[in-house]
Amino acid sequence: MPPKKNDITYHALRNEIIAKQFRPIYILQGEEPYYIDLLADLIVDNALTEDERDFNLTMVYGMDADVKQVINACKRYPVMAQRQVVVLREAQGISKPGVSIEKELNLFKFYAQKPLESTILVICFKGGNIKAPELLKELKAAQTGIVFTSNKVRDYEVPRLAVDYVRQLGCNIDEKSAAMLTDAVGTDLARLFGEIDKLKILVGADKRITPALIERNIGISKDYNNFELEDAFSARNAEKVYRILDYFEKNPKNNPVIVTVPMLFSFFSNVLLIRTSRDRTDKGLLAQINSQSLFRLGKLKKAAANYSTMACVNIIAYLRECDVKSKGQGSRQDAFALQRELAYKILHA
Repeated sequence: MPPKKNDITYHALRNEIIAKQFRPIYILQGEEPYYIDLLADLIVDNALTEDERDFNLTMVYGMDADVKQVINACKRYPVMAQRQVVVLREAQGISKPGVSIEKELNLFKFYAQKPLESTILVICFKGGNIKAPELLKELKAAQTGIVFTSNKVRDYEVPRLAVDYVRQLGCNIDEKSAAMLTDAVGTDLARLFGEIDKLKILVGADKRITPALIERNIGISKDYNNFELEDAFSARNAEKVYRILDYFEKNPKNNPVIVTVPMLFSFFSNVLLIRTSRDRTDKGLLAQINSQSLFRLGKLKKAAANYSTMACVNIIAYLRECDVKSKGQGSRQDAFALQRELAYKILHA
């Protein structure tokens, strides 16, 4: 058995599962569904062979689940196998007339007191933390399982996750390409990693994911994207700024204002933090902007040299105003016209 702990990271739990060090009960919860699904599938794949799954895998979904029946399934013995796996997916969707989700899930507390050693129970609860205090209390007291919380990934963390995932696949990607990719796909990790899986098949002999490869297969231009727009504003390159915005206007589906404005808001907010930070060391500045990327820091430093502190304060105000107006509040102007007006204000701040 693995060491008994109440808190565990994704990578530590993943390594345990791959080493076939299973716990009797897993509660996988949180706002980021990707890691919940990944760990649940990993448990099934490592605990049972394909042949064993026919008789020893029970998969139920919250909306259709009866907790008492799930518990009965957990109490069965495996058929011609060392163990069986019972997975309750979408536990947040458990619905029973007149009975709360909390009360339903608390029924597992009795099973948690003495789970069957040959059964692995996996409860997947998405969208937040599980609300079943009696179950969690019993789980902790009896030390018969583990609670893993999959926290929502922050926007600034996604490019680094993309780089790490690419490297796990035996390929390479630079930070600019990773930023392009995440800018195009967003923070949906399942979709992001799915796109990376596709790109892996298409890489050349150098096994490198490049801006050109992303442009050909993801539908984002390597020259006209939010990442390049940041560079253009950073250098106060008006010609490049307006050329990119013109491309955005001609391709509105892939370049919505509602995405560009928040991106610029985050960028100039970080530039302001760089300008006003007391700790001028790279370590201090990285902590200030909540990043580990020296590449990102270099870009922000360049912008900080071109925009005064007061300019940054004014730009943030302009961005707030544009965001409100682009959503139809206080203005009937076209969103891209507002974006051009915003660009002029930024460049002349």
